Amino acid sequence: MLPTYERLNDPKKPLFRIAFAKLAVIAVSLPLGAFCFCVVWSLLFDFVRSTFTHCDVANYLPSVSAAIGNYEPQKTVWRLAIILHMPFRLAVAKMYLEYYREHIRRNRRMFGILACTLNVIEDFALFSLSLWTSADNYEIHRNSFVVFIACSECYMLISYLLNRNARKVAMLPHEEKSLRYKRNLFFTNVLAFGLAGYCFMRHNARCETGGKYLDRCGLSACFNYGSICFTVYTFFALFEYVVVLTNMGFHMTSCWDFYALSVVCDSRRGLYLSHL
Repeated sequence: MLPTYERLNDPKKPLFRIAFAKLAVIAVSLPLGAFCFCVVWSLLFDFVRSTFTHCDVANYLPSVSAAIGNYEPQKTVWRLAIILHMPFRLAVAKMYLEYYREHIRRNRRMFGILACTLNVIEDFALFSLSLWTSADNYEIHRNSFVVFIACSECYMLISYLLNRNARKVAMLPHEEKSLRYKRNLFFTNVLAFGLAGYCFMRHNARCETGGKYLDRCGLSACFNYGSICFTVYTFFALFEYVVVLTNMGFHMTSCWDFYALSVVCDSRRGLYLSHL
């Protein structure tokens, strides 16, 4: 009896199969882990430099740009994480294109294509602002950040509205859960971005130290905790963190959108979704 064998180039055999939830976790955990590392490392070992501003007022948190792009090893860790997670993010964008074609009504599918296009542009803008930091090339970093924020906000809004108003069939429980998180994360992201912008402009315009203007505006922009007074720029950095984390959280909702699905790649169909 001759031994049986299987052709190595069998087009029906998948090159790989991975649960989509695992793919989504990988795609988000790389930048999330790098972001947390950069902030903590900056606070522990580069506190004075990373929290310094041109106003030279007390500040207790580094901005996102200072934490990820101005010093080593934070800069290298962040860049490496962004480079490694890019293929996963692009694969997820392609999966969403197939998802919208299957679940969204035909007369709304152009919005699905627009959402996926914005998602891809957002990914490359993130890649660009990570490679060219504000210290390396401020113009490229600034323009990339503007594109990233604009595409991110538009993508989140369109994605939420498509899933709420344009589906062909009723949502399953895990899809309803995803929609609720999308809504909450989107509104939190927009609010945090608006507050971060306000704090940034106010800091640059007034260079206020904590407690100086409490009676004038009737609201405390400085919270005293023991001997620490958190100034406007500290709140700017804090709201920046919320923007970053809610953006990551929004993309993480794909775990529920693609519940019980796996990503398969074979030589005949390429990359596609399949039930586990």
